Amino acid sequence: MDTLTPEPLTPRQQMLAETTIDTTGKCLWELIVERAEATPDKRMAIDERDRVLTYGEYRTWSERVAAGLAARGIGAGSHVSWVLPSRFEAMVLAAALARLGAIQNPILPIYRAREVGFIARQSECVAMVVPGVFRGFDYTPMAIEATEGLGVDVIVADADLPEGDPSTLSPFVPAFDECRWLFYSSGTTADPKGAKHSDHTMSASNAGMQWSMEVGPDDKAAVVFPITHVGGLVWLFNAMQTGVELLMVETFSPTETPKWLGDHGVTCAGAGTVFWQMYLAAQRALPAGQRLMPDVRIFNGGGAPKPKTLNAEMMAEMGAPLIGGWGMTESVINTMVHVDDPDIKKAETDGRACPDVLIRLVIDGHECGPNEEGELRLKGPQVCLGYLDSSLDADAFDEDGWFRTGDLGVIDSDGWISITGRLKDIIIRKGENISAKEIEDLLHGHPAIADAAVIGLPDDRSGERACAVMVLRDGQSLTLAEMVEYLKSRQLPMYKIPEQLEIVDILPRNPTGKVLKKDLRATYGGTA
Repeated sequence: MDTLTPEPLTPRQQMLAETTIDTTGKCLWELIVERAEATPDKRMAIDERDRVLTYGEYRTWSERVAAGLAARGIGAGSHVSWVLPSRFEAMVLAAALARLGAIQNPILPIYRAREVGFIARQSECVAMVVPGVFRGFDYTPMAIEATEGLGVDVIVADADLPEGDPSTLSPFVPAFDECRWLFYSSGTTADPKGAKHSDHTMSASNAGMQWSMEVGPDDKAAVVFPITHVGGLVWLFNAMQTGVELLMVETFSPTETPKWLGDHGVTCAGAGTVFWQMYLAAQRALPAGQRLMPDVRIFNGGGAPKPKTLNAEMMAEMGAPLIGGWGMTESVINTMVHVDDPDIKKAETDGRACPDVLIRLVIDGHECGPNEEGELRLKGPQVCLGYLDSSLDADAFDEDGWFRTGDLGVIDSDGWISITGRLKDIIIRKGENISAKEIEDLLHGHPAIADAAVIGLPDDRSGERACAVMVLRDGQSLTLAEMVEYLKSRQLPMYKIPEQLEIVDILPRNPTGKVLKKDLRATYGGTA
């Protein structure tokens, strides 16, 4: 009987086999300990203030913080919310909470009292860690307002986290498959939805990323996005597996950050379309022949659609390809292109299913054939454990246990997947989901507005921009500035507020009364 001969390992794959840590069945804290013991003096991270952190120092610092938090009553199963920028202290806090076996809830820094208050009430957090003042906003009074009457311990990490004696800590108890992470996402509902993740689901997402990108200890990866994003914390798992060096950026600057990354030898330059376009603009601003990022080997990321021409532009001007994929808060990394895939696939698809990820396409109750558009549904170890509000699970999973993503796509005969749209009524601006319904509900409360719809329109800078299309009551008027002030007064964060306003006599609807948003997008955005 003929047998298949395994493909020989490339030199890079051979190097990775010798240097990466086996993550099978291991919790994050176990990986932190193993990495610190394997390469204690290896640089783990550097930040814009030229602070340097080694893997050995990281473990030691994290244990001190774990002891400090334990002294404040935080332990196994404690719900802890935290809002910190992409800085060393955020990674240390995540490790300290992992050491304690707490259930941690990283919150995006763009969230404000309305959303944070909802999260605090639903998650029943016992503590909330905030950065003090960041980017001109004081998080302390916001956290106090959001947790009023809940008995939450508000910890201001400005600049230091609580510390204590590690010898006072109880032994670590592994819980690989239990909920240890809670990530909230604004999806199709007005209120955020809390997806429950375990170290297993997070580790599985990292496995997909590692399969795609082949990260190694020689790499330097840009962390320019909020580390409280679920994708940001997957990098923490990857760092422990691979020994990669993280380049930490708190506040992204389109002009200064690309140069800083290049000067520090970035090789994996994330994190999505908006960032890639800013890197390209910074490169084009340089004199001919000068390379912005001379060591870069990949531009990795996702979160928003990419122009089909962008991969060729990045290759021509920056010398490295796009390594994109498709994921979401509930299932972080589902598909990715591989570093060795053909350029046309890197440019025009969202990759193939990562190892152990099962994907099917369904439309009108039947399985789709090759190149037939349908809803993408998932199974695999990367899928969340469900929602904290379990009443949402019935709609999220079908009768056979497949997760309904709400995203539309096609799969060709060779397994390449392309995202074509979505069933969910969301706008994806700079990689963050915005619920159209949430904005519409607030607009309908304005006395001058008789009817309103919010749509996403293509935008070269942000991926999509929000556009409010509305019918006004007789004799009423409303300007864009007035609408913005009204939504701000209702505590809607700025990143969700529409940038465009259109006034119409009537909204187009189908016979059942549903607004025809495809028609509105065709009218105001140029595409359906």
